[in-house]
Amino acid sequence: MVKTWFIHFATTRHRGRIQTKQSLVYDLQEPFRWLGDVTTIEAFESGALDMKDFYFTGDDYRYHIEIEAKRSFLQLLKDRFNSGVMHNGKTCKWDTVILSKTQELARLLLGKSRQIDFIEPRPSLQRSDTQELHNRILELTQTEAQKLGIGRSTFHYLRKNAGNHESFKVYQRVANRLC
Repeated sequence: MVKTWFIHFATTRHRGRIQTKQSLVYDLQEPFRWLGDVTTIEAFESGALDMKDFYFTGDDYRYHIEIEAKRSFLQLLKDRFNSGVMHNGKTCKWDTVILSKTQELARLLLGKSRQIDFIEPRPSLQRSDTQELHNRILELTQTEAQKLGIGRSTFHYLRKNAGNHESFKVYQRVANRLC
């Protein structure tokens, strides 16, 4: 029998008594929590979410999110879960990886396997807009940009976004010309 340790415990009240249960489902989501975290950060950095999208009601002491902001965020989260990642030698969506890891965990708990690997696949959290690239764009003149083959509208977009110190998308072809 495999000995298991749980990180999370769920506390519920049943018939006036408090019951504490070990919650494997919460432990299983931990290796994938970053998907939601990164999506949230990117949503705020891109302007898809803003603090004005949240409101507080004194009734239940919780913040709520506006319906349109919720739809926008859920679409971003869906896109994140549908993004491809290399797993077992092929490109999979994250929901497939999560299913695979759940099955690995089940095999471990049933004693059919002796190990589980929650480290692979590793998340790729590479930004396309490094501080070095921000500085390069801010120092670039229109004439230099033209010589590099960067159009006026692209140059305007890059200068506008590099100046506000927030994350923005730089296409690989353009980034290659700047470096």
